[in-house]
Amino acid sequence: HRSIGPSVHRGWEGRPAVSAPSARGEIGDTAIMEGLGDPQVLEELMRMHMPFGKYKDRLLIDLPEPYLLWFAHQGFPRGRLGQLMELALEIKRNGLEGLLAPLRSP
Repeated sequence: HRSIGPSVHRGWEGRPAVSAPSARGEIGDTAIMEGLGDPQVLEELMRMHMPFGKYKDRLLIDLPEPYLLWFAHQGFPRGRLGQLMELALEIKRNGLEGLLAPLRSP
């Protein structure tokens, strides 16, 4: 059950990010935009593997969108993993995966 009202979580650099939940379940749009504009964050997203669950050991950017949407509704994990999963979902929602192709390892 999701509360109505603003939610507070930590942004990309530990700063509080506050946003109201929307129908899409978004939180931290400011943090997401910061992540999209930071090459180091994008490289980290392309290197980090899912540490648990059905898709254990799969790159976060390669997680299926329905799986990421489930987390968006249930709550992303705390910390860096959750931030990067949220960023992966926004990249997929906006059709930006192709822009990350140059960052993929050969």
